[in-house]
Amino acid sequence: MVKNSVTALPKTLLTRWGKKLDREHPWPEYPRPQLERENWLNLNGPWECRFVEGPPAGKAPALFDGTIIVPFSPESALAGGEPHPAGSAGVSGAGRQLLPGATLWYRRSFNALPPENGGRLLLNFGAVDQRCVVYCNGQPAGAHEGGYWPFTLDITELLRDGENTITLAVTDDSNCGKEAWGKQSLSRGGMWYTAQSGIWQTVWIETAPRRYIRSLKITPLYDEGAVEVELDYAAAESAVPEARLAVYDGEALAASVSGMGPFFRIPLPDFKSWSPASPFLYTLRIEAGDDRVKSYFGMRKFSIVEDEKGSPRLALNNKPIFHSGLLDQGYWSDGLYTAPSDEAIVWELSELKRLGFNMLRKHIKVEPLRWYYHCDRLGIMVWQDLVSGGGPYKPMVTMILPFLGINLKDANRSLFARADPLGRRVFERDMKNTVELLRNTVSIAVWGPFNEGWGQFDALRITEELRRLDPHRLIDHASGWHDQRGGDLYSRHVYFRAFRFRADRPRKGKRRVPVLSEFGGYSCPAPHHMVMEKPYGYRMFNDKRGLSLAFEKLYREEILPATVKGLSAAIYTQVSDVEDEINGIFTYDRELLKIDEDTLIGINRELLGVANSKRL
Repeated sequence: MVKNSVTALPKTLLTRWGKKLDREHPWPEYPRPQLERENWLNLNGPWECRFVEGPPAGKAPALFDGTIIVPFSPESALAGGEPHPAGSAGVSGAGRQLLPGATLWYRRSFNALPPENGGRLLLNFGAVDQRCVVYCNGQPAGAHEGGYWPFTLDITELLRDGENTITLAVTDDSNCGKEAWGKQSLSRGGMWYTAQSGIWQTVWIETAPRRYIRSLKITPLYDEGAVEVELDYAAAESAVPEARLAVYDGEALAASVSGMGPFFRIPLPDFKSWSPASPFLYTLRIEAGDDRVKSYFGMRKFSIVEDEKGSPRLALNNKPIFHSGLLDQGYWSDGLYTAPSDEAIVWELSELKRLGFNMLRKHIKVEPLRWYYHCDRLGIMVWQDLVSGGGPYKPMVTMILPFLGINLKDANRSLFARADPLGRRVFERDMKNTVELLRNTVSIAVWGPFNEGWGQFDALRITEELRRLDPHRLIDHASGWHDQRGGDLYSRHVYFRAFRFRADRPRKGKRRVPVLSEFGGYSCPAPHHMVMEKPYGYRMFNDKRGLSLAFEKLYREEILPATVKGLSAAIYTQVSDVEDEINGIFTYDRELLKIDEDTLIGINRELLGVANSKRL
C-alpha cells in the first residue's frame, strides 16, 4: 500500500557546486565548529551500499552491490556523484528511495590505531534519517533514532590493528511513523517534498582522552558583561580535571579563567556586541586535563522592548530591530536535504545578506552545524522551527478552518493528529535534543515549536517547557494559526488576501509582538531551471518584471505601512523554488534570481530604515 502511494523522484537538476563535486572528498570541513578537535579523520566519500527488503536481521549482507557518496541521501543526484536518470538503480547508489519496511546497508573501512594512554576513538554521525544500528568490525557499536540529530559512539574497544570496518543498517518510516519528518513525503507534491533517508550529514572519527569534553553550554550575559560556560564531561567516574578557558578577540587574549569547574564565569567588561550589522565573534579555547577544544560565541541579547508609542517590539541588545527575512526550506536541487558543498551555503547566505535580508526562518528542518556557524559569522538572525511529526494531518484543521478565520483549541489531540502518546513523547524528546544541539548558536533569536497546526498539542505547556530549556530566546508558540494565546509573538500567516495589521489583544496586562511569519509566495516559472510536475504557488506571474512589480507593490502597500503601526517582522515565502513549489526568489538550482535585484535591495533598505527609525 505504501509503495503504491510513492511518487517518482524528481529529475536531476545540478547546481554549479554539484557539477564540480569531489566524489572522493565531499564536505571536507570540520563539521562541529563550536566543539572542534584537531586530531580527526573525515569519512565522507564513497561507501558501499545495498538495499534489502525487510527489517535488518542483525547481520550485514554478504554482498554489497552499490556505491553511495556520503553525506548525500540515496534519493539525491549527488549520492552518485554525477548526473543519472531519475529512478535509476545499480552501482550508482543514487536515485533510489528507502521505503518503510526496507533496510539500507552501508559499509566503509578505515585505518586507525587504538589511542594510547587510555584515549578514546569516537565515531561521529552528523545525522542519519531515521533509525540506524551501527557495527564496528562486525560487533554492535550502538544505535540511534531521530533523523535530524547527531550522535557519537565510542568504538575504542572494538578496534583492531590495521583496517577497521564500519557497517550501518538504516530504516526509515518517512512520513508514516512516529518520528519527526517535517516536510518530507513519500507522496511528494505541492508544498511537500521528496522524503530523505540514510546518512545525510558528515561522518568522522576523532581521538580524545578518556576524560573528554562531551558538550559545552555557552550563555552570553549581555547586561552583566560576562559569559558563562558549562563543561559536560564523558567518563563521569573520573575526577573532574582542572580547566583553563581563554577568550580571544582575534589573536589577542581578551580574558581567561581557570579552575576545576564544570561552571565558569568569564567577565568581559568592554565587550564587542554581535548584530547583523557587526557580527563579531569571540574565539574560545579550552584546555581540560588532556583535552583541547576550540569554540566561539557572540555577545548579544534577544528580548522585547516597548517603542515610544508603547507598542512591543523585537529587540536585539536592548534596542528595537525589525526582522526582514525569508522562509528557508533547506532543500537543494541536487543534494536535496544536503547542500552540495559548504561553499554553496556560504554563497547563498552571503547573497541573501547582500540583498538586504537580516533573518531567515529555518522551516521545519534542523541544518548541519556549519550552516548555523555561517549565519553566526555573516550576521543573519535565525528563527528555528522544531521539526513536525504526527499525522496524517486533516486539511480541515490545517487549511480550511484557518482560511475561514476559525481558531481551534489544541486540547483535541485526535483532531490535530496527535492522539498517539508515543508520538507526543518523541516530539518532546526531539525538542530537548534540538535545544541542546543549537543552544550555543549566536544567531538563533526565536524558537517555533508548532506551525499551522501540524501535529500541534498542548502548545501552552510545550511553550513553558521550551522556555525552561532555554530562557534566553523568544518563542513563536503557534506559527500561523490555532493561536493558544501563548508565547511572545502574535504570529500570522497571510496568503490569498491582503494583509491588514492587527495588534495583539492584552492578556494579563501584556501584549505579544505582532509578526507576519509567512506571506507572499508569489510564483514564476523559469524554464530549464525547474523539476516540477505540477506548478504550485499562491499567485502566478509570467515573467521577472511582473513578479518584481507585484513584490514591490506588496511591500509598499501592505508591509511598510504596518511597520509604523507595530509590525516587528515580515517573512516572505521563500528563499528558493523547491520541486513543484516555484515561489522562491531563486530558482531551485540557485542559478537565477527571479525578482529584480535592485527591487529587493531597495525595499529592504527602505523597510529597515523606516522600521528602525525614531518614528517608531
